[in-house]
Amino acid sequence: MSASLAFVFPGQGSQSLAMLAEHGARQPLILNTFGEASEALGYDLWALTQQGPEEQLNQTDKTQPAILAASVALWRLWLAEGGARPAFVAGHSLGEYSALVAAGSLSLAAGVKLVEHRGQLMQQAVPAGQGGMAAILGLEDADVLAACAEAAQGEVVSAVNFNAPGQVVIAGGAAAVARAIEACKARGAKRAMPLPVSVPSHCALMRPAAERFAEAVAAIDWQTPQIALVQNVSAAVVTDLESLKRDLLAQLYSPVRWVESMVCLAGQGVTDLVECGPGKVLSGLNKRCVKGINTHNLDTPDAFAAARAALV
Repeated sequence: MSASLAFVFPGQGSQSLAMLAEHGARQPLILNTFGEASEALGYDLWALTQQGPEEQLNQTDKTQPAILAASVALWRLWLAEGGARPAFVAGHSLGEYSALVAAGSLSLAAGVKLVEHRGQLMQQAVPAGQGGMAAILGLEDADVLAACAEAAQGEVVSAVNFNAPGQVVIAGGAAAVARAIEACKARGAKRAMPLPVSVPSHCALMRPAAERFAEAVAAIDWQTPQIALVQNVSAAVVTDLESLKRDLLAQLYSPVRWVESMVCLAGQGVTDLVECGPGKVLSGLNKRCVKGINTHNLDTPDAFAAARAALV
């Protein structure tokens, strides 16, 4: 185990058609992992990620299992190739479930079924078109919070992802988010743009989903993580299972404290962060969260080989 190494797992938005295609062509382990996930879900998840249709891949109850399976496939490949085990794991929103599978808290089969259900409940909580999310760039956190408070007018809109300094995502009711976008622009935001998502994640509108999700979380045979996990809700290492489960439910309607989570990892002596999943969204954010930290991703065979070489 490497005390200075952490693996971070991406959330929704990192999916794309043909993701991990190069890895899949070379590594049976990738296809076998997707096969395991497909068996649990009852449909061919690899075919969906490779051939689409893209609209279906972007439905939250399909996106979540797809990203989890891709992340776990890369994690298994890393270990199979003799890569160092990290001292810490963390995941951005949905990525927390990938981190928990990697840490041995739950099986891949249980994980993909759980996040499929999570996606279904999230979609049911707010009918399509009634909620929204937007990325606010170039504004201090306090200004985003103030703009949301001003724009709410009795409706829900709040800052939900603190992704990097000067990059905050807001979510809530569609009209309130539209008002908050204008309020952020008035305060000097460089950009304030709606995101193409079907669900306003991590805001108070998701409380009903969390209440219904509690039963599914309680039904899982959780194991204590074998690798220290930094959770989104607390931005701290969580070891006891009761806190872990409580925070997973709260995560549905609470902000993702990503900047603080990365600061927490740096404070624990982490110097290298490996993004384990499709894409490299987190690698870009992580450089901005903590100065002087090395970031790596495993998205392609070349990137994977470079990370292996750097971390031998």
